[in-house]
Amino acid sequence: MTLDTLPALALFAFVSSGTPGPNNLMLMASGANYGFRRTLPHMLGISVGFGVMIVLTGLGLAQVFDRFHHSYTLLKIASVAYMLYLAWKIANAAPIKERDADSRPMTFLQAAAFQWVNPKAWAMALTAITVYIADSGVWMLFIGALCFVTVNLPSVCIWTVMGQQMARILTNPVRLRLFNWTMAALLLASLYPLLQMG
Repeated sequence: MTLDTLPALALFAFVSSGTPGPNNLMLMASGANYGFRRTLPHMLGISVGFGVMIVLTGLGLAQVFDRFHHSYTLLKIASVAYMLYLAWKIANAAPIKERDADSRPMTFLQAAAFQWVNPKAWAMALTAITVYIADSGVWMLFIGALCFVTVNLPSVCIWTVMGQQMARILTNPVRLRLFNWTMAALLLASLYPLLQMG
């Protein structure tokens, strides 16, 4: 990657970050259930966590998966299992008035760690590395990661605000439950491309 190709990477980051996927669906559900302010650590965890993922993948982690094919299968199993767990949690989130004191949105570290089992994040990271950043040197790798973080922050804000605005019509427990079940179903549907891969 050179500075001339940075706009192309930024466009890829914008499109891939803004389209529906596990992160954005969970942010929308969190925005609706907890509001913008309480979802802020989740949002920052996604952006920073994905930036770290880009750097580590570019520094050689991608070669580990090429060399040890079983590691990809283990990652796939972990991704499916964790996404099923998250879908169950979203589907069964209680209305705000019924929640206990321990109910809270995803933390910064949880959101950052989630990137490692997020199929869309892996697809984005590997595409960014192989198409735009490969063999460009460490500094360009960091610039590429920073580009993703910068472009991703507005995207995660938009999805959270959309969820927060949805909360205005989700004051009825039945509507909130329907919304949460829909978000859980869409989260599970986002696994379809992963399950189609060999």
